Amino acid sequence: MLNSKIPAGPLDQKWTEFKGHCKLVNPANKRKLEIIIIGTGLAGASAASSLGELGYKVKAFCFQDSPRRAHSIAAQGGINAAKNYQNDGDSVFRLFYDTIKGGDYRARESNVHRLAEVSASIIDQCVAQGVPFAREYGGLLSNRSFGGTQVQRTFYAAGQTGQQLLIGAYQALERQVALGNVTMYNRHEMLDVVVIDGKARGVIVRNLVTGELERHFGHAVLLCSGGYGNVFYLSTNAMGSNVTAAWKAHKKGAHFGNPCFTQIHPTCIPVSGDHQSKLTLMSESLRNDGRIWVPKKQNDTRRPNEIPEEERDYYLERRYPAFGNLVPRDVASRAAKERCDAGYGVGSSRQAVYLDYADAIQRYGKGEVNKRNIQGATPELITQLGKEVVKEKYGNLFDMYEKITGENPYEVPMRIYPAVHYTMGGLWVDYELMTSVQGLYALGEANFSDHGANRLGASALMQGLADGYFVIPYTIGNYLADEIRVASISTDHPAFVQAEKEVADRIQQLISIKGNQTVESFHKRLGKIMWDKCGMARNEAGLKQAIDEIRQLKKEFWSDVRIPGSIKEMNPELDKANRVADFIELGELMCIDALNRKESCGGHFREESQTEEGEAMRDDANFSYVAAWEYAGEHNWNLHKEELVFEVAKPTQRSYK
Repeated sequence: MLNSKIPAGPLDQKWTEFKGHCKLVNPANKRKLEIIIIGTGLAGASAASSLGELGYKVKAFCFQDSPRRAHSIAAQGGINAAKNYQNDGDSVFRLFYDTIKGGDYRARESNVHRLAEVSASIIDQCVAQGVPFAREYGGLLSNRSFGGTQVQRTFYAAGQTGQQLLIGAYQALERQVALGNVTMYNRHEMLDVVVIDGKARGVIVRNLVTGELERHFGHAVLLCSGGYGNVFYLSTNAMGSNVTAAWKAHKKGAHFGNPCFTQIHPTCIPVSGDHQSKLTLMSESLRNDGRIWVPKKQNDTRRPNEIPEEERDYYLERRYPAFGNLVPRDVASRAAKERCDAGYGVGSSRQAVYLDYADAIQRYGKGEVNKRNIQGATPELITQLGKEVVKEKYGNLFDMYEKITGENPYEVPMRIYPAVHYTMGGLWVDYELMTSVQGLYALGEANFSDHGANRLGASALMQGLADGYFVIPYTIGNYLADEIRVASISTDHPAFVQAEKEVADRIQQLISIKGNQTVESFHKRLGKIMWDKCGMARNEAGLKQAIDEIRQLKKEFWSDVRIPGSIKEMNPELDKANRVADFIELGELMCIDALNRKESCGGHFREESQTEEGEAMRDDANFSYVAAWEYAGEHNWNLHKEELVFEVAKPTQRSYK
């Protein structure tokens, strides 16, 4: 049975009780304990800096040339926190409830409540580090709206919030590096976990510059390696983002939780052709002021500015009047797909909808005219002043859109379409963020824990920093307090030797195939299978077909992939081949999980399970659990279920009407 180690007592006191009674490690003993951290995005950098500050000996690894290149840098819109600065009714409970409801009641209550509790402290921590959050005229931190909420709780730094938060965490990390508490290993990729007597005791990593394999010991290993959205090939993730660290842990005994829960983001720049290798996200913050619409007439070829107001269908405002354009991402994405599939799509591909700022520009312009007491303002002046306000709030996003598409979004509406963005699934962890392998932890997007079946916007940065700054410093002590008598284990131990041999053999096997097809071609084919059959909508026949196709693709990959170059050198194709091999195996498990979950919830939409109005239909009687899959050999997994108990946020049919 899975033991989630949820503390007893009322929901709002569990975290306080845990902190008051967990085991501690004294400062002298912390200096003897070594911790390995894989990944240096928000979760990894915040964990490394926090644990280094506490006195532990930390080794941090990233495959990028610098921790500042972690994909957290790409987050645009903001970070949630229950500060209630707007005095609009926000509270810890409301943030907790919105997150549980937004995740379609497939997240663990205790973890989500803890996240809401520490959210306010994250903002204080980041302000103290100098993160330049946007501010109101009087100096107070500014907030904006995001999907799935009716309050303004999203803190932001223009359209580059992730970058600014990462710089804050990076500075804290580099301070610990300078003090000698953290040793940083750039351009190193984890290729296996070393388990000794049932406990994670180290990792095998590959130096991506020299190709050499290295062994590293740790009393505990923290995986902060992000999500697996690139299994779809085209996604908003950086092209280097991969599942390898988490997948290697999975094959060493760590259960994989809810792998089929993928988030499709509704506001991405549409695909423009087969040449593309990634997609560009337009921040959800744009839905704060922008209005989404399609023509009321099918296959309308007129330019957007030629279509009069009465011939426009603002379909989110029509279908979901209470939330309008700020419905959660899964709802907005499916609604856009439905309109395009019905023949109302726009652009040359007909696979796009409009995101229009004309109303916002006029509204802000009139506000400026009133503020400046300008009498008899012309329409041109109102428009100009409105554009200036929009530019101040969203300028870099508008500039980015124009650079990519060649269209000026101040003049014509943006074209957007849903794309793969974030993964709510990940390694299963208990309340202490430990996986099913003792001493192996997963933080941030690498774990399954806080978002259920659908993540609300601006909650990813919140979870990554909560785990690293405020959760793991307590929970890891609870484990390491019993490890203080364990001396550092030599990397000559047979378990290290064996793990390194297995990694070396696999690399040798890959490079020896000398087939005819590129790694990229296999990744593209996998992505097409996943998007077509396990993407925004899934059905039983399609998923069974996908499983067969992926198994065939795996066979073909291991017999016909071609990897140029050699092992003992910098070889990006070899690195990519390693990652794609893992994606192929993960893709199979995702389809198995999606096939097993015969309900619709959040980002997982089974066509057989929907209401008459086309909304997702949950099956709480049979599927109110976390699916934790245990690896049991090639093409085989055992399913473990963690029942979800809702004491406070009782599951109801989600409605945003």
